[in-house]
Amino acid sequence: MEIQHLSKICHALDGVTEDVKWTNNLCFCVAKKMFVIVGLEQSPTPASFKVPDEEFYPMSHRDGFKPAPYLARYKWVWTGDINILNQEEWEHYIHQSYEIVKSKLPAKMRNSIR
Repeated sequence: MEIQHLSKICHALDGVTEDVKWTNNLCFCVAKKMFVIVGLEQSPTPASFKVPDEEFYPMSHRDGFKPAPYLARYKWVWTGDINILNQEEWEHYIHQSYEIVKSKLPAKMRNSIR
């Protein structure tokens, strides 16, 4: 899996933008709210994303995952290698993270996303 594949999955969703933050992190956002973070210029490539509350503990204790630094209290998980998940799993987790973040936006903003 390469960053370009994750980018393609993210940009298939409505209203997604990307930005580089903290010098070397590619952040995918909906209405300026992050839902996926991918490390740049690192090998292997790390990534973080939001999961539902009930999935946080099992996912953060899965092999290759841990609670995301600084974001764990918001139910984000981190993997040190994006290749730990296959494309189908990435599609699931990216879509799920996007929907969680989008659902917390104000209704007017949520309804304007296209």
